Amino acid sequence: MDQGVVAVTARSAPGRLLAVLAAFDHTHPALSLTDISRRAGLTLTTAHRLVSALTEWGALERDPSGVYHVGLRLWEVAALAPRGLALRQVALPFLEDLYEATHENVQLAVRDGSEVVYTEWLSGRSAVGVHIRVGARWPLHVTGVGLALLAHSDFALQEEYCAGALASYTAHTITDQARLRRVLAEVRRAGVAVSSRQVTDDALSVAAPVRGPGGAVAAAVSVVVPHADAQVPVLAPAVRLAARGISRALGWQPDGRPG
Repeated sequence: MDQGVVAVTARSAPGRLLAVLAAFDHTHPALSLTDISRRAGLTLTTAHRLVSALTEWGALERDPSGVYHVGLRLWEVAALAPRGLALRQVALPFLEDLYEATHENVQLAVRDGSEVVYTEWLSGRSAVGVHIRVGARWPLHVTGVGLALLAHSDFALQEEYCAGALASYTAHTITDQARLRRVLAEVRRAGVAVSSRQVTDDALSVAAPVRGPGGAVAAAVSVVVPHADAQVPVLAPAVRLAARGISRALGWQPDGRPG
């Protein structure tokens, strides 16, 4: 999803600094100083000054060829995010159980605005190929975890999302606003979301919401299987069980009492 130049306002000093960091993404994990300057919308002199400061602090690292990568210092800071590593540590035993039950791709994700962000992914050796990695982002309506998160988000956010343009990746991607509303209603009724061939023509995902201590949906868990072999009635209970286990580990109780 290369958008060319990073869309970050860079007029202020903090904005310019963030523009440098935002120049890196999954399709651009390694950049030269010239690339950073171009993608951040900064002059080469300004980019050099900011990159030097970030490298000294450890946010960026420079390899022997002169190319820059994201540094470990950023990983250390990111690990403190409650919806990142902390959530992953709580969820991992249940994700592993779900993987052992299915031997298919298992995923954990959270919502960030109008996108789903993947925080964990367990891949089956012979499982269907997916365009997912930890930290990857996709529009909410095209994935199982995204549908589960969107269906349980604030109603105003749902309406705003449904009223917007819906990106398409295959002939099966939901692009009709009325259909998306119906799908979200079915997700709330069934307790699981099913996304069939929306990102690739060969994959189907079944997802369920994960609730935090107060009952609000904090994340979603899913299993991704080949569409041709998908048995949703068999997969749905296993995914629900994993989501319920993670929810309880986070402190959620069905009767509303804190854990």
